[in-house]
Amino acid sequence: MFTGIVEELGEVTAVEKLDDASRFRLRGPVVTEGAKHGDSIAVNGVCLTVVDLGENEFTADVMAETLDRSSLGALAPGSRVNLERPMALGGRLGGHIVQGHVDGTGHIVERKVSENWELVTVSLPAGLTRYVVEKGSITVDGVSLTVVDAGPDFFTISLIPTTLALTTLGIKEPGDPVNLEVDVLAKYVERLLAHGDAPGAGEPVA
Repeated sequence: MFTGIVEELGEVTAVEKLDDASRFRLRGPVVTEGAKHGDSIAVNGVCLTVVDLGENEFTADVMAETLDRSSLGALAPGSRVNLERPMALGGRLGGHIVQGHVDGTGHIVERKVSENWELVTVSLPAGLTRYVVEKGSITVDGVSLTVVDAGPDFFTISLIPTTLALTTLGIKEPGDPVNLEVDVLAKYVERLLAHGDAPGAGEPVA
C-alpha cells in the first residue's frame, strides 16, 4: 500500500527485453536504503517487486500485462521515474490510499503556466470517467493529486512548485503518457451497489 507521496526522482539505467516481459534496472538511493529481495517499490505508480539489489540500484521484472496497461513499456535508459516505498504500518497517510495497480493510461493534453503553479489537463479513458470527480483524489504517475475539474474525457490538476521539481510531472510534455489509478474506494462502492440486491446482501454476519 502506498500514499502517492513520491520519495525520489529515480532513473532507469537498463532495460532488458524478454519474451513476454521486461527487466528494468533503476537507480534510487533513497528507496533502496534498507531494501531487500521481495520488497515492493512503486515506479511511476506501478507496484513492482525487487528481484535484485546493487549499489543504489534495484532490478524488477515487469510482465506483459503490466506493460500493456501502463506506460512502463515506453521507458528507456535515462528515463526519469517517480519512486515510492510502501507506507509503514502506523505511518502518516500523506496522500490517499494508493494500491500501485494502474487502471489505465492518459496523456498530457495541455499545460498552463502560472506564477506559482501549473494547471495540467490530462486525457481520461472512457472506462474511468465515472470514478473521477471534482475535488476527488487520483494518482498520476504515482503522485497523489486532487482533481480540479472533471470532464467526460479529461481532468485537470494543479501542480505546486514542489511537485514540479521533485516528480516527473514537472518534465512531462503534451502527448506524453501517464499512469492513472483512480480512488479504490469508488470502485468498491460501485461494486457493492451493483450487488446490493443479491441474496444475502445486507444481512448481518454471525
